[in-house]
Amino acid sequence: MKATMLLTGNGPLVILTSYDSVTAPALLDKLTAKGIDKFIAYEIPLELAKQRYGGHFNVVMGDLHETDDLRILDFNGDRAFKMFHFDELGPPVAYESEAAKAA
Repeated sequence: MKATMLLTGNGPLVILTSYDSVTAPALLDKLTAKGIDKFIAYEIPLELAKQRYGGHFNVVMGDLHETDDLRILDFNGDRAFKMFHFDELGPPVAYESEAAKAA
């Protein structure tokens, strides 16, 4: 699993995914289906996410209604943004779909 902070037009959110990359085509399809077609992503060390979110991390991981390829760990943008320092995050990955470019 990987933990990633996405900075989107609606604010930050933290996801967990089993994909190797936030730009994996199947993951991008799932994000697009959720209305996310443009973002800047920062990988979060998984152990750090576990530590910061504590029991909530385990609850999200145990949710049988979600799949391992995309789980939302935090959709509260204010909390997600304040939870991590920039120097704790991986390098930024910018993504913008063709549809977002055409808008």
